[in-house]
Amino acid sequence: MPLVALEDPESFMRVALAAGRCALPACLPNPPVGCALVREGSVIATGFTSPPGLPHAEPAALERVQGDLSDVAAFVTLEPCSFHQRTPSCARELVARRVGAVYVAILDPHPRNRGAGLAILRDAGITVHEGILAEEASRDLGPYLWRAPSPPDVDQ
Repeated sequence: MPLVALEDPESFMRVALAAGRCALPACLPNPPVGCALVREGSVIATGFTSPPGLPHAEPAALERVQGDLSDVAAFVTLEPCSFHQRTPSCARELVARRVGAVYVAILDPHPRNRGAGLAILRDAGITVHEGILAEEASRDLGPYLWRAPSPPDVDQ
């Protein structure tokens, strides 16, 4: 039976935020994302973004747990990536492992993501909860997230 909701999601997101802080500075230029996997009210694994080309937070946590994960909730500080670049799509990894629910602090503003990771999860039938400790996650991740290029100055 898939896990739909937990009584205190903020406490588990705090664990994910703490894990993400461990990623710095080695993860740069990638953002310092953290992930906590929770089963029956207990954290069973954590992960954070590795140096470029190595696993992101979600696969780093997932590799520490074997077996059925349908009763596991993943707490992730940034929307799981939807695309495969140097590393596989984190959203697709969560789907492949059949995680029961995903709690996300903030959406990824990167133009190749922007909700696409959450769409992959929802399309696979995974329950998604957004905005858990968004303000705190924005403080941690904001300086490292993709930003639209500034328009050139125009003299008027």
